[in-house]
Amino acid sequence: MRVMLAKLRLALHLLCGAWIVATRFPRLTAARRVEINRIWSLKLLELVGMRLVVHNDAARLDQRTLVVGNHISWIDIYVINAWRPTPFVSKAEVRAWPVIGWLAAQLDTVFLQREKRRDAKRIMHELATRLEAGGCVCMFPEGTTSDGLALLPFHSNLFQAALAAQCAVQPICLLYEDSQGRQSTAPAYVGDTSLLESLDTLLRNGPVTAHLYVGEPIAPVGDRRELAAQARQVVAAGLAMLQAGTKTPPESVPREAQSPDLPAGPAASADS
Repeated sequence: MRVMLAKLRLALHLLCGAWIVATRFPRLTAARRVEINRIWSLKLLELVGMRLVVHNDAARLDQRTLVVGNHISWIDIYVINAWRPTPFVSKAEVRAWPVIGWLAAQLDTVFLQREKRRDAKRIMHELATRLEAGGCVCMFPEGTTSDGLALLPFHSNLFQAALAAQCAVQPICLLYEDSQGRQSTAPAYVGDTSLLESLDTLLRNGPVTAHLYVGEPIAPVGDRRELAAQARQVVAAGLAMLQAGTKTPPESVPREAQSPDLPAGPAASADS
């Protein structure tokens, strides 16, 4: 019953978001759209039983930045938007998801057809154009999701956009923690798991804390492979730091980042 009620609330929240985007966004300033996106995402996290903790937020850049991080779940997007809303690079299949795909398209998501090699070049140029205009874009260079326990290799192709636009790369790292203080794989969206199965697992294994570590920006120098390697190194260090704070730590890594808590999310309103 608890899971069914949570799903119902989530469905209503998605429909509310679609209504706001369809009827109100055309009349709002860009800044107001960003704020509504952030509040709506915080509320979604609250509905799935998730709290957000941000580490080292002082390193955050808000303009002309290519944000890159590890990828665990569909919920990653809402965690990042609850921190700092930004358009994403997403697999083209997401465009067909009911409501979520439409919302993603309206929020300037860039859809990549992964099976077409030439599409990466098109996406790279689109990202460079957005970055040159002062925007931020987030991508997941692992190219797929994992259980979050370790990092996959980073694909370097789209890092060329940061070099072309001469903008910084900001690495971020996500880790999910259960109520016992252990790293959780409950949010992971991997293998043949469907979206609904993933949601069920998340709801049945809550509450969960989402930790988001903000890495120091990396200057756009060298080539795309060097830039990808530097970014992966920062994300790996952030993951090790966050894992060191759980009850199942890896090798000892000093935990030096700031850890200010964000609220779990305001009550729903016409703007959220």
